[in-house]
Amino acid sequence: MAVTVHTLTYYPVKGCAGVSVAAGEVAEVTATGLAHDRAFMVVDAGDGSFRSQRNDPRLAVVGAGVLDDGKRLRLTAPGAGTLELDVAFDGERREVSLFGRPMGEAVDQGAEVAGWFSDLLGSRCRLVRVRPGFDRDGWGENPGKVNFADAHAISLASLASLDDLNGRILERGAEPVPMDRFRANIVITGWPGPHTEDRFRHLTIGTVGLGYSVRAMRCAVPMVDQATGRPSGPEPIRTLAGYRREPDYDGKVSFATKAAVLREGTLAVGDEVRVHTWEAGFQP
Repeated sequence: MAVTVHTLTYYPVKGCAGVSVAAGEVAEVTATGLAHDRAFMVVDAGDGSFRSQRNDPRLAVVGAGVLDDGKRLRLTAPGAGTLELDVAFDGERREVSLFGRPMGEAVDQGAEVAGWFSDLLGSRCRLVRVRPGFDRDGWGENPGKVNFADAHAISLASLASLDDLNGRILERGAEPVPMDRFRANIVITGWPGPHTEDRFRHLTIGTVGLGYSVRAMRCAVPMVDQATGRPSGPEPIRTLAGYRREPDYDGKVSFATKAAVLREGTLAVGDEVRVHTWEAGFQP
């Protein structure tokens, strides 16, 4: 069975709904991941700390569409209507942070969209974009560069891993979860065993080269129903805790893999996944 790309998704606004790349479309991949991925972020209007589904699960139902090759942004949410805005690539700036780590200045997107998000989330917010020249390192085996994603350019998962997880969830008498709970950029089909994505070290898809960084540690976000923006735990974290705890990461649970972009290029749904290097001792 061929190993190919099943789905491609980018997330223009961190924490908000993703945009699927349709079959037949070509996605550009830059040093910081899929074009437009996590270029925007909602932050607290006071201290500039980022807002995420961890504390604001309703972000999941905010649709964010990139228009005019990134010059405009369309936002939609149930009960909040639609807002379109011209993107400010530079201008008024504010200091922002991720997980308590300063990210420097980001470009504020104005009062109208700030009011839209503030009304939606019930507290004062601003929407910001990465500033020109933003240069942030990831970490892990291949650090790479990253925009406002948690720490890495690409999140990569496989259908085999989800099928294995859902089989375990069903054995517990609970409901299976969809892949969107894990907010992956690239979902792969064709690998026969679960968590094969943990074992690659260098691969190529289309003209894009990716290098393994680290397993993806999961927080509370996979327990948020992405269709409703409401917490719906304890799955899948409860079941993952039974077989995917990572002792090197304070016992956190993992699902999917983070990767760095080693070679920029393009890829598409259906492209073959070609692994050049595996973890030492691993044979798929």
